[in-house]
Amino acid sequence: MGEHLGAEVIVVGGGPAGAATAWALAREGVDVLVLDRAKFPRDKICAEYLSPQASRILSDMNVLEELERTNPGHLAGMKIRAPNGHVANGEFAANHGFQGFRDTGLAIRRTILDDIVLRGAITAGARVEESIRVTDLARNGSARVNGVVTLGADGQSRTIRARYVVGADGLRSVVGRRLGLTRTSRIWPRRIALVAHYRKVQGVTDMGEMHVEHDGYFGIVEVGGGIMNVAIVVPISRAREIGESKNEFFDRWIAMRPHLAERFVGAERITPVRTTGPFATASRRAWAPGAALVGDAADFFDPFTGEGIYAALRGGEILAPYLAEAIGRNQKDETQILSGYDGARKREFGGKWKVERIVGMAIAYPYFMNNAAKRLSRRKDMADLLVGVAGDFIPPSVVLNPRFLFNLFISPAFTT
Repeated sequence: MGEHLGAEVIVVGGGPAGAATAWALAREGVDVLVLDRAKFPRDKICAEYLSPQASRILSDMNVLEELERTNPGHLAGMKIRAPNGHVANGEFAANHGFQGFRDTGLAIRRTILDDIVLRGAITAGARVEESIRVTDLARNGSARVNGVVTLGADGQSRTIRARYVVGADGLRSVVGRRLGLTRTSRIWPRRIALVAHYRKVQGVTDMGEMHVEHDGYFGIVEVGGGIMNVAIVVPISRAREIGESKNEFFDRWIAMRPHLAERFVGAERITPVRTTGPFATASRRAWAPGAALVGDAADFFDPFTGEGIYAALRGGEILAPYLAEAIGRNQKDETQILSGYDGARKREFGGKWKVERIVGMAIAYPYFMNNAAKRLSRRKDMADLLVGVAGDFIPPSVVLNPRFLFNLFISPAFTT
C-alpha cells in the first residue's frame, strides 16, 4: 500500500458540497485536493432544484453564467396539492417585502450542474482526482484524522495524508460513518425516493409541483430542454414491495391517481427509475479532530422542501474559513475553532431545520396538510412566505412565529 502527502485539506466528494468547500478554501490560498469515486460528468439521484439564493453562491463561484448557457429550467415558485385536493401556490417574487438574489429558482440536471461547479473549484486552484474511492480514514497515534485510505481504478490501495479531511460524500458518507458521527433515524419519517426523467408530461409550468398523498408525495419540475424530473417519495416500509420492480411500482403509483395519470398520457420516460434513501440522517456534531462534515454528509432530513443543494453550497462556504484558520493555528486551538463551525451551521440552518420538521409532520398526518393547504389556498400571502423560506431568502423565524403556525394549522378557515 503506497503512501504520500496529498494536500493541506482533502475533500472527499466532488458534488456541490465538496466543490463549494474546495472553491472557498482555494480562494483563501489553501492547498486542497478533491477525491471522487466517479468520473465527471456523472449523474446523481436528486430533485435537481436550486433555490433562488443558491444562485448567489454560484455567481460568486463565477459559474452561474455558464450554467445559464445550458438552458436550465427557471422556477417562479411552488405549487402544493394536499390529499383533499386543495392547491396552494406560492411565488418567490411577491408582495412580502423580501427579495432573493434572483426572482426564480433553477432546475438543472446534475450531470450538468456538478461538472460545471467542480470545474469552478478547479479554476479557483483546487486539484481533483477522479475514479478514486475513499474506503477509510488514516489516523495518527492520538487517533486524530490525518488522511484517507483510497482505492483507485487500478485496484491499488494508498494512503493520502492531509492536515484535514472533509466529508462531502453525501447521504451514506464513508467519512461520517468512520468518524462515528452520523446516524439515520430509526423512526419517523423514514422515507425513500424513486426518481426518473420524462418528456411530454402535460401541464408542467414554471412552478415546481409537490402533490401530497396519504401514502407519500410526488414532485415534478422541468429541468431544461423539455425534460422533467419526476420523483415519488414513500415510506421505507414499501421498500420490499418495490424490490427490483422500480419501473412498475412507479407507473402503478401514478396510474392510481387520476389527477396525475391523465398528465402522463403520451409521456415518455427517458431514464430508468432509481432509488435513494432512507433520509433523516444527522450528525451529533459536524467535526472531529482532523475532520469535518458538510452537506448531506452532515445532515439531510427530507427532500420535500428542496434544501439539499443550497445547504451543500452554503455549508462549504461556511466551513472553509474555519478550516483555513485551523490550518494556521496550533492543534490545541482546533476544538475552539471547529466548535465555531458547528455553531455557525446551527445559526445558519437551525431555523430551516425546524421548518422542515414541521412540514414533515404535516406530510405524515394528512389532517394537518389538508388544513394547511385549505388556508394557504385562500391566503396567498402566507403561501408566498412559506415558499420564500424554502427559497432560502426569507428568515425561517417569519413562519415559526406562533401566530403564523396557529393560523396555518389550527385556526378556523379564512374567508376569501
